[in-house]
Amino acid sequence: MPIARLPDVQIHYEWTGPADKPVLVFSNSLGTNLRMWDPQAEEFSKHFRLLRYDKRGHGQSAAVPGPYTIEQLGRDVLRLLDTLRLERVYYCGLSIGGMTGMFLGAYAPERFHKMALCNTAAKIGTNVTWNARIQAVESGGMKTVAESVVERWLTPAYRSAHPQETRSVLTMLESANPHGYIACCAAVRDADLRPDLALVRVPCLVLAGTHDASIPLTDAQFLAKTIPVAQFVEVAAAHLSNIEAQKEFDRQVLQFLLA
Repeated sequence: MPIARLPDVQIHYEWTGPADKPVLVFSNSLGTNLRMWDPQAEEFSKHFRLLRYDKRGHGQSAAVPGPYTIEQLGRDVLRLLDTLRLERVYYCGLSIGGMTGMFLGAYAPERFHKMALCNTAAKIGTNVTWNARIQAVESGGMKTVAESVVERWLTPAYRSAHPQETRSVLTMLESANPHGYIACCAAVRDADLRPDLALVRVPCLVLAGTHDASIPLTDAQFLAKTIPVAQFVEVAAAHLSNIEAQKEFDRQVLQFLLA
């Protein structure tokens, strides 16, 4: 199991695809692990060498004491790139992974060719909603929030038509480390990246889900309008657009990254 031993945390990562292709980093959503990107592995590895990783507190990475910050998560990515001796890469992040991308695009633009910021916003939710979720997990564990989260992540029509895929997402969330999850909830709660968007010096694709209950379309459109070089695209999906609208997600993101 590949582990990068960073100064204050151990990060689990995985390679997919040929070593002679340019590197694309995938950064997953809150409460998931790098398996979230399994639907993209085959198609994207035709064009890129994929570097998937579990953010601190998630998957097989260490759950060091929190709370965490988006800056901390971003610097983990930079240290991972340094450890693997990667000078410049492509990046695709969803939700908290997208917020991490905004930080990286603003404060380390020289490390990235292009970025896809998916189902994300510069400010997500309110202190009240995040504190309520943190309290629920503290008192009852991940199963107290998992089903309601998945109901927001995938539309009713998709859940009905794809019970196996829905169960896989639910199982991933239920098995998440509660301490790491809470620490990352605090990172999202405390982050407001709106002042940083004008500093982003990486061409970005902002991809939004028509039915995303977590990220209003207006918030995604704000990203595209405020980041100096950005394109906006909308797909018919809820929050996990890479799963629910896999083919359209793949088409739009690859078209942008390869252009």
